Amino acid sequence: MNIIIYGLIFIIGTLFGSFFTLAVYRIPLGEDILYKHSFCPNCKAKLTFTDLIPVVSYIALGGKCSHCGEKIRIRYLLLEVLSGVVFLLVALLFDVNVMIVNTKMVIYFLFYILYISSLFIIAGIDKENITIQRSLLVFALILSLCYMTYVYILNNSVIYTYIIYLVCMILLLIADAFSLKKYLQKSYTVGILALSLYIMIFSGPTVSYLTIILTLIIIGIRMIIIDIKERKKKKITTIARDDIKMPIGFYLCVSNILLILICNFLNV
Repeated sequence: MNIIIYGLIFIIGTLFGSFFTLAVYRIPLGEDILYKHSFCPNCKAKLTFTDLIPVVSYIALGGKCSHCGEKIRIRYLLLEVLSGVVFLLVALLFDVNVMIVNTKMVIYFLFYILYISSLFIIAGIDKENITIQRSLLVFALILSLCYMTYVYILNNSVIYTYIIYLVCMILLLIADAFSLKKYLQKSYTVGILALSLYIMIFSGPTVSYLTIILTLIIIGIRMIIIDIKERKKKKITTIARDDIKMPIGFYLCVSNILLILICNFLNV
């Protein structure tokens, strides 16, 4: 019976993955992500139900639009599969069991599904546009508040540190919206700081610190690779570091999801 449940969770994960691609495309454009019908970005034709079945539709259609034949980037398929796998791993992590219903564990599971889903979307938008979408940070703030309230009321846990993180998030978003925005590199720095606090609230100190360390390592490796490529091309003799756009939020989100899974499975 549990195999069926885990299979359903994987399928739900792929559905979320399909939604992530839609959200990453539409949110920066200010378009509706819930009620507006899905369409092909090339020919603008509305997609049918058979066009929207995660994984299956991509394979059945040969990775092309059924209306205009435009090739669909394989990253959409990979994201759907990856989302399904991550949802499955989170379910295994929380030991979701249809025979033993643990209400607290189910609620924690749902919180983390929403948390990881938000990281997927934040990462996708940052990868494409090098920006941390403010509407998603507001969602992160609300989700953090709900999570902390649940932890405090039902588990009677000490949350003073997390309250500080939450207050700092609020102050950063206020600063971004008003007077300090012009001093903080077009507000990207504010977004990264707010995202880091969001990660700290849900991940705890150990995983959060490891996330930051892994992110710095990835950025360092990325900078070295860019430096080597540019020198091989002999276009410039000195790399202009300020001109290199680095999706730091993307690396933070990916590192955090990876470390949440690894550290919890290893009981670190």
